[in-house]
Amino acid sequence: MRRANRDLTFAGVIVVAPGEADVTGELISNEQKAVLDAPHLRKIDLADRVLIVNPGGYIGESTSKEIAYAHATGKPVSFTDPV
Repeated sequence: MRRANRDLTFAGVIVVAPGEADVTGELISNEQKAVLDAPHLRKIDLADRVLIVNPGGYIGESTSKEIAYAHATGKPVSFTDPV
């Protein structure tokens, strides 16, 4: 995500990225994960489009929900890797 953020920023794109919850390598709790969900959806509301960074095609449960939300709100969704 950091590389995509950097590349898009240098291309002149305003990037609204999800928060980085696992920068320390520690696992986050279910409660912490729930706290992150609402801001991620609000960021999708602010976006013109959504780019999913999915190395190797991997998409987790939270990301799947965010993709569904983006589609439901009419936001175009693209992926860095084939799904």
